Amino acid sequence: MKTNQDIHTVLAYPRTRLLMVDGGRRGLQQHTVHGLVEFDVSRARAVIHDHKVRTGETLSFSAFFLACLGKALDSNKQMHAYRNWRNQLIIYDEVDVNTLFEVEVDGKKTIRPHILRGVNKKTFREIHQEIRSFQQEHKSSQESRFIEWFVRLPGFVRRLFLWALFKRPQLIKEYYGTVMVSSVGMFGAGGGWGIPVPNHTLQLTLGGIAKKPGVFEDRIEAREYLSVTVSFNHDIVDGAPAARFTQQLRDLIEAGYGLCE
Repeated sequence: MKTNQDIHTVLAYPRTRLLMVDGGRRGLQQHTVHGLVEFDVSRARAVIHDHKVRTGETLSFSAFFLACLGKALDSNKQMHAYRNWRNQLIIYDEVDVNTLFEVEVDGKKTIRPHILRGVNKKTFREIHQEIRSFQQEHKSSQESRFIEWFVRLPGFVRRLFLWALFKRPQLIKEYYGTVMVSSVGMFGAGGGWGIPVPNHTLQLTLGGIAKKPGVFEDRIEAREYLSVTVSFNHDIVDGAPAARFTQQLRDLIEAGYGLCE
């Protein structure tokens, strides 16, 4: 006789989840420090809203954040340094950001990574257009083709590949990007932080946006705050440079850099 405990559903484990399994295993090997911060995004959100009312175009908040990130890292390049097998630090001039976007595959919503190259040398508009193009043509992207091939390899081969990759910064830049940006706030409303298990020297995890009282121009009013987790590899980056980078990123975001020019 069957009981309610016998009722269950069996689903195939998605191959693409193996990327998270492998990345989580490797991320636990580095010494990560997390900083939980809030950025006032009221000005940026107002500009994006007003632009849509006037033109009907929805500007990408992700593109705005990445433009600010590229500018901040342009002055703090040590934040995306990597150590090679010779125990040397490699600091790249270009900031290549690996980020995640929700796209549709076979009628279902899924997450796909995309590396935006040289964001520190691009304008907000250029980043915005690249994101929109990827969302429309993600199936033909280099990242999607690589993932489809990579997740079919045996587990020990994937782990060996990652071990070799993180000994060679040039391969990290090519296949992983130099910085990671992920978002847990894209799926719901309200504030809150995510604590990642990063592989990169620097990862920024965007949480939710919450409306709360804040001080603006010496008065208290309702403001919108974005929760951001700044995670960095303490083997490579010290706390003082990380604090300077975070402050500069805050200043750019709260000034609406790229949107309000």
